Amino acid sequence: MLFRSAFFLLFAWSTAFAAAANWPNWRGPNGDGTAPSATNLPETWSLTENIRWKVELPAWSGSSPTIWGDRILLNSPSKETAAAPAPAPVAAPKGGKKRPAPRGGMTGPGGQEILLICLSRDTGKERWRKQYDRGNEIKQKQNMSSPSPVTDGKLIWVVSGNGMVACFDFAGNEKWKLDIPKTYGKIGVQYGYGSSPLLLDGKLIIQMLHGFLTDEPSYLLALDGVTGRPLWRVDRPTDAELETPDAYTTPTVMTVDGRKQIVVAGGAYVTGHDPETGKELWRGGGLNPTNSRNFRTIASPVVRDGMIFVPTRVTPLLAFKAGGSGDISASHLAWKWTTRGAPDVPTPVSDGEHFYMADDQGAITCVNARTGDRIYGPEQTGIGRTSASPILADGKLYLTGESAETAVVAAGPQFRLIAKNTLDGTYTLSTPAFVDQEIYLRTGTYLYCLSQSRK
Repeated sequence: MLFRSAFFLLFAWSTAFAAAANWPNWRGPNGDGTAPSATNLPETWSLTENIRWKVELPAWSGSSPTIWGDRILLNSPSKETAAAPAPAPVAAPKGGKKRPAPRGGMTGPGGQEILLICLSRDTGKERWRKQYDRGNEIKQKQNMSSPSPVTDGKLIWVVSGNGMVACFDFAGNEKWKLDIPKTYGKIGVQYGYGSSPLLLDGKLIIQMLHGFLTDEPSYLLALDGVTGRPLWRVDRPTDAELETPDAYTTPTVMTVDGRKQIVVAGGAYVTGHDPETGKELWRGGGLNPTNSRNFRTIASPVVRDGMIFVPTRVTPLLAFKAGGSGDISASHLAWKWTTRGAPDVPTPVSDGEHFYMADDQGAITCVNARTGDRIYGPEQTGIGRTSASPILADGKLYLTGESAETAVVAAGPQFRLIAKNTLDGTYTLSTPAFVDQEIYLRTGTYLYCLSQSRK
């Protein structure tokens, strides 16, 4: 009996470790920007040092690598073969004047095919690629491949910026596909859909928080992961106006009293939902205190150790205590950040004790996660404009800027810049993935596998 008990404990431990050693979705196995299995990671690298392999990609993308076992999964446009079209103008609602879209440093959107690509983790060699959508354009910083894939090790789910949802097995066979605009109506975000899907207990959760280009309500949608069958769809109301209902955030999960809740931020509110029905359980306001009409949200909510951290369009950044019901705007507000250092685009990260924010210029601020008291910052890293989110791994913060420079900063209460590493200098939006002793960093042209002692 002792042997059998020990065997089952070992099996449970090894299964949990195997799950942690993968990178199954955006921002890691916990969806919170921490890398629990990553150790002995490189602190320095260059084009000639600590690169295990690199592989050229068809086009740039804000999508992050997803990793399971010996497979790397990428959302990507095809290679651009014709002259790059002019970026699409930004449409104004209700007949207003259109404004030209900024190019953000890229030369074109990539090709017109939207692909799911599978690479070998060992060599970077391509195993297969599958087209699951068509139609690609630049929308501000994005093209139509921004959402990151998600996997459970058996199936892979991917979403395009056009709202096409597709499911594949690990051999690259398509299992099902759903066209969200055709089924549920036009996507009404101004700068292209960028939210990654959430996989929770076999359900694929899709958030659609929009309003700038539509009068239709925002909503949450749950699909059966195996069949694609809709399980529920619930409206997610907001009194925000014009661009403020738009959100490019990704939902996350927390557990309260043994029950899971879906956490969604955007449209001037953060809300918690029952995974079985989509029903709203609680709602926190105060994210748009001036009732601004252009307060769209990009950085996603962060859940850690009974706290819910909610970025906005820089400030305020709010922290709520978990466990509330109904209106928690005042009852569960733990602290509010209203000064320099909060992000617009990069999603923060926390170890439970410290809460780290990276602003859009690559400066890092550290505060007490429970009280919001400043510990240090903003401290400049020198990497410049930043859209990728920081990752906390192996006792360090890794933050990658838009020119493919990565700052490595010591975690803890004192700011110490360990290194600043340069790669190919191309347009980089993607947040890296961290598995075991390797970093998978996607630039505008290559996917790099970084590890120590590699020439």
